[in-house]
Amino acid sequence: MSSSPSTTLSDSAKIPISLGRQFRRHLPSYGAGLVLLAAYQAAQYWFDTRLMRAFDGAIAGDVAQAGLLGGLLILVAVAAFGIRVLSRMTVFNAGRRAEYELRRALLFRLQLLGPAFYGRMSTGEIMSRMTSDLQQVRALLGFGVLNVINTLFALISALSVTLSISVKLTLASLASLPLLMLVTRAFSSRIYTRNRANQDAIGQLSSEVQSSIAGVRVVRSFSLEKAEMARFQEKNQRYLEKSLALARLRGSFGPIMQAITAIGVVIVFWYGGHLILVKELTPGGFLAFYRALARLTWPLIALGFLVALVQRGRASYARLAEVFDAVPGIGDGPLPAPETTRGELEVRDLSFSYDEQPVLKGVSFRLPEGGSLAVVGKTGAGKSTLAVLLPRLQPGPRGSIFLDGTDVCDLPLAHVRSVIGYAQQDAFLFSTTVGRNIGYCLEDPDGADAHEIVRRAAEEAQVLREIEELPDGFDTVVGERGVQLSGGQKQRVALARALVSKPRILVLDDPLSAVDGRTEKAILEAIDRQLKQRSVILITHRVSAAARCDQVVVLDEGRVVQSGTHEELLEQPGLYSAFAEEQRIEGELARLGSEDGSDLVAGSAAQ
Repeated sequence: MSSSPSTTLSDSAKIPISLGRQFRRHLPSYGAGLVLLAAYQAAQYWFDTRLMRAFDGAIAGDVAQAGLLGGLLILVAVAAFGIRVLSRMTVFNAGRRAEYELRRALLFRLQLLGPAFYGRMSTGEIMSRMTSDLQQVRALLGFGVLNVINTLFALISALSVTLSISVKLTLASLASLPLLMLVTRAFSSRIYTRNRANQDAIGQLSSEVQSSIAGVRVVRSFSLEKAEMARFQEKNQRYLEKSLALARLRGSFGPIMQAITAIGVVIVFWYGGHLILVKELTPGGFLAFYRALARLTWPLIALGFLVALVQRGRASYARLAEVFDAVPGIGDGPLPAPETTRGELEVRDLSFSYDEQPVLKGVSFRLPEGGSLAVVGKTGAGKSTLAVLLPRLQPGPRGSIFLDGTDVCDLPLAHVRSVIGYAQQDAFLFSTTVGRNIGYCLEDPDGADAHEIVRRAAEEAQVLREIEELPDGFDTVVGERGVQLSGGQKQRVALARALVSKPRILVLDDPLSAVDGRTEKAILEAIDRQLKQRSVILITHRVSAAARCDQVVVLDEGRVVQSGTHEELLEQPGLYSAFAEEQRIEGELARLGSEDGSDLVAGSAAQ
């Protein structure tokens, strides 16, 4: 059974987002991996020491002992292989679980952040962090942790073998270790810097691709494919340069580390051969020493790779932290959600600015429970800004908007937005089916009852017939941002989605801006029906729509310049009566044009 949205959000909010806390959260898995890796290295120690005895016994002619040890060596090797695989699965799975939890926490955080954050960070940049950067963090918390633990145990296990065989040869084999550490330290900071630059370049490239694909129709309409390709090529070239710079650094790191460790191997063969000749070391001891040295050499070589991996993980997490550390512009208020809601809304002296540019200036009005109010004004008067401030989709000032007498800033966001439904003018649709878009707010959009609810909402929004004419009806996929639908269809699908949520207050932002006259009439009738069920705020520039509301507020340059009923405002000189006259003349001209066209057709038919 799927969890409810509130439970999911609550769980996501509790997920630790720092690397240290994520490590501690999955400590049981890392602990199990530690035990398995310790067992694996213990098996390797046993294998090396018994290999020495078996080899020396075979040379001495003790075939029975050599054969017995050989059989045991095979069994231990097979068991060690199984333990090694299990240890990798245990630790790697911890890294994958951490990636899953961080991705969930990241999405939760992105849903909390407001317009100011999305104005700074593009969609492509965010997607780069959700994919590439999280993969690097997963590698750090999985493969990185595994190799840190394994390197430690490998050093203990291998040195236990080599020191027990020959202290002199062990010291000689470690002669290159100081140089190895110096090289690792020199490369570490450079890898971090170049990897951060590489990840930034990926983000910019992703942003360019996302923007180009989302606006492909605009690009084609202006024949700007070459210009888009040039911009893409610039970002792609930058990414290539950063990637090659990182690849050159990492590519030189590995061979240098191998060359340094190879010096140690040469010393072992030269000095070890000398010790065999002077009878201080047996051939079996040298074989066991060399095998243990190989186990010691790989961790030392892997140390360089591990440093690179850690630095990549740190650089990627630093980019994720830019999202985790971002402060949401809008948050829950201190009061709990009330048990009942009447649906009374009051705006008192509301002022709002974008980047210090005033948009609303002292707007005030009151919407009683079950009432209706139209907000009318020219383009740029602040109507849409007012619409998004009411459900707190933008961070508004305290003491300006009140729901049932309580400041909306003191209430939980989820409560405010469930009570105040918003159908935006620039309708956004998800890249899924029409039915799922309309039933988005339903707990189970594919449930048995959902289809009938979605169908009724589509009929109410006057889009049912057009949906049924689509290739797959309600199962038709609308494409990215609803690209398969017209502007008017998208707007009405968004209206149907708002109706499904059944809010106490419905805010409609210019629902008639992209429809023809016949559809406008049908939508107005639907709005009339909504007026009987809930409070409605209608943002519009159509006087015919405003006339259906109980009261009308006229905005001009962010101020309320007129308010009253439709009839009262028609009798007053001002913007509203001017709008009414302009739209009356436009309607008569359109009607005359239609009649003239009909006469011409009739005349042609008579001839």
